[in-house]
Amino acid sequence: MTYISIDGEKYEKELLDLVQDYTAEQGARELSQDDVWDLITSVKEGVRVSDIEKKTLLFIRENFLFNQDAARLFDETVAELK
Repeated sequence: MTYISIDGEKYEKELLDLVQDYTAEQGARELSQDDVWDLITSVKEGVRVSDIEKKTLLFIRENFLFNQDAARLFDETVAELK
């Protein structure tokens, strides 16, 4: 894993790059349900979800726009991650 520091906090670069790609492709629009599924799939590829991955997902939720369905899916799915 590669990490990036934002305001002194460590986040997973791959997840942030994915979100940047999604929003750039869509002209900085909201993230969709498909985007959320891709993010969650990326996180679940490992043996377990790390604390940094969880923190990165929370950062994404706070700093990027989601359409209504994607926001609901994201919130429900992230709440279930262990």
